[in-house]
Amino acid sequence: MRKTLFLFVVLIFTGLNRAFCDEGMWMLTDLQKQNEVAMTELGLLMPVNEIYNPNGISLKDAVVHFGRGCTGEVISAEGLVLTNHHCGYGAIQQQSSVEHDYLTDGFWAMNYQDELPCKGLTITFIDKILDVTDYVNEQLKKDPDPNGTNYLSPKYLSIVAERFSKAENIAEKKGQSIELKAFYGGNSYYLFVKTTYSDIRMVGAPPSSIGKFGADTDNWMWPRHTGDFSLFRIYADKDGQPAKYAKENIPLKVKTHLTISLAGYKKGDFTFVMGFPGRNWRYMISDEVEERMQTVNFMRQHVRGIRQEALMAEMQKDPAVRIHYASKYASSANYWKNAIGMNEGLVRLKVLDTKREQQEKLLAYGREKGDSSYQKAFDEIRRIVRQRRPALYHQQAIQEALVTGLDFMQIPNTTTMITALRGKDKNSIRIAADSLKVAGEKYFASVPFPEVERIVAKKMLRAYTQYIPYEQRVGIFKMIDKRFKGDSDKFVDACFEYSIFGSKANFEKFIRKPSLYKMTYDWMVLFKYSITDGLLQTAFSMAEANKNYNAAHKTWVKGIMDMKQENHVPIYPDANSTLRLTYGQVLPYSPADGVEYKYYTTLDGVMEKEDPNNWEFVVPEKLKQLYRNRDFGPYAASDGEMHTCFIVSTDNTGGNSGSPVFNAKGQLIGTGFDRNYEGLTGDIAFRPSSQRAVCVDIRYILFIIDKYAGASRIIKELSIEH
Repeated sequence: MRKTLFLFVVLIFTGLNRAFCDEGMWMLTDLQKQNEVAMTELGLLMPVNEIYNPNGISLKDAVVHFGRGCTGEVISAEGLVLTNHHCGYGAIQQQSSVEHDYLTDGFWAMNYQDELPCKGLTITFIDKILDVTDYVNEQLKKDPDPNGTNYLSPKYLSIVAERFSKAENIAEKKGQSIELKAFYGGNSYYLFVKTTYSDIRMVGAPPSSIGKFGADTDNWMWPRHTGDFSLFRIYADKDGQPAKYAKENIPLKVKTHLTISLAGYKKGDFTFVMGFPGRNWRYMISDEVEERMQTVNFMRQHVRGIRQEALMAEMQKDPAVRIHYASKYASSANYWKNAIGMNEGLVRLKVLDTKREQQEKLLAYGREKGDSSYQKAFDEIRRIVRQRRPALYHQQAIQEALVTGLDFMQIPNTTTMITALRGKDKNSIRIAADSLKVAGEKYFASVPFPEVERIVAKKMLRAYTQYIPYEQRVGIFKMIDKRFKGDSDKFVDACFEYSIFGSKANFEKFIRKPSLYKMTYDWMVLFKYSITDGLLQTAFSMAEANKNYNAAHKTWVKGIMDMKQENHVPIYPDANSTLRLTYGQVLPYSPADGVEYKYYTTLDGVMEKEDPNNWEFVVPEKLKQLYRNRDFGPYAASDGEMHTCFIVSTDNTGGNSGSPVFNAKGQLIGTGFDRNYEGLTGDIAFRPSSQRAVCVDIRYILFIIDKYAGASRIIKELSIEH
């Protein structure tokens, strides 16, 4: 009888787990307890402790945080890291010039000496993940917290992390750091011990006609045919320790690296992904979803679209302009299209209705338990959203149009210079002028195309005034109305013609003879102060409205956790740039009635999309030659075709770019780089039937490295199973 009951409970749990198999960005520490049964039932062919082992080496140790917002995977014993082309885009741009245009032509280092150091780029390993919830809660009880906010305060949590590391003798080695983060709105806490390397060198990148094939048109879309990958190497000192760039540094001998499979995949195959998803908001109530649609997404769509159109027109005229703005344009366009797709999907899938149903279940659960805390939390969140929405709308307009949209507004800080000029002390003025001169040189190097900035600025100011009424605008617009009769174009012209920072000549003239009057009434300086004041005012308004939000959100999330646990439903926290695992299957999907998308694409599609008159769809001649000759080497699929991309039903978001895609044996079969348009609602609500992660096939990556680039030295250092 006991055996029968036990089996019944296991089957119920497994069934529930299976029902939610595709949804979830799971903590590695929870896999054995929450996910192993479901993963095995779905097709996993390896023990979970080979994926994550807190006491030994596992696949986790080959997955790295690439830069500040992507994922990478170690694919050789010599510290070679694979990530996306768009993740390495900034570094590729940094190395490019009109003479050496690696964005257009690609780059391949044929030996270690040719590998290019990437200033500012880092790669981080996660050494340990520790559940420290009990410890943090004990610390919170001990420490007086009159405002009740310490439980989410990064500053406070950093102090607690230091205490914990001392108590547990976690010695920080060279390049090592610790980070304590809150999960589930502050209901759980995990400590991450990390090692960061800063000598990172570029090894290989395909031309943008491969790595960015389809560009904005295909971004967030399926089917895709993009070879979105790039290669970098981690360097260390002679002892294998993190070190700043030095010529004598050597490739890092890593703990472990991934094995690559050329066996491919078929429909229904189990797959899993590890990476560092950035942010999602699965625990929002319906009012918050509506707010997101009408503020953040609205402004991203309407303001960024205007800026991108202006930038693209200038980028197409001049290669130097294109190289300079390429990374900024790509970053802006990425979430411009995301905002459009998300809003369309939220309406199409009636997510607001689904959210209302879900929140009513929790409220009913609270009533059944005689617990009114969930209702109080819900009511408080709704009140807060109503109060803060106008300020959030204005803040987003300032951010998109006047901060993100205007590079020239990154002018140096002038406070020290103004203070010195007011004090009239000659020595202080000289020191301040010398400091400002250094900052000014960096500034002018960062905005080498003032005429492009002028064109964009005129459009951005018009966009801002289109969405914000006169009486609510930042203060500079009263000056524009008074001095320029409301003509913002003339104001922008005045900035570039007369401001200290409008040209190098103006700046040098000021430095030779600093003037308090000139700086105090400088158009660009006044404009920047006005923007800063606008951001502060909207921040103050939202801070007042948000005063009780965190406490209410914590209670609301705790209710969801309790309800799911009582019903034996696995739970996971919102993404927060920490290492997670997601799993699912290689699956096609149907975006609309009568439309069925296959789960993979081939090189045939690249040739079908070719348009030599459209920069987004240019196909390199050598790639066409390889295609015509069917010269795919050992990388062709069993059907003889050259597969390019495929889709899986795993739960991904921004930050998963570059994530390794594993088969059931834990072998690398691809690299995640995007999501499908129909699945952009996934940051707020996951729909297994329509959400897919888009991945570049590892065989296409190897084909490009080997047959297209001729970089066989890279292939030789990989562990490949045929």
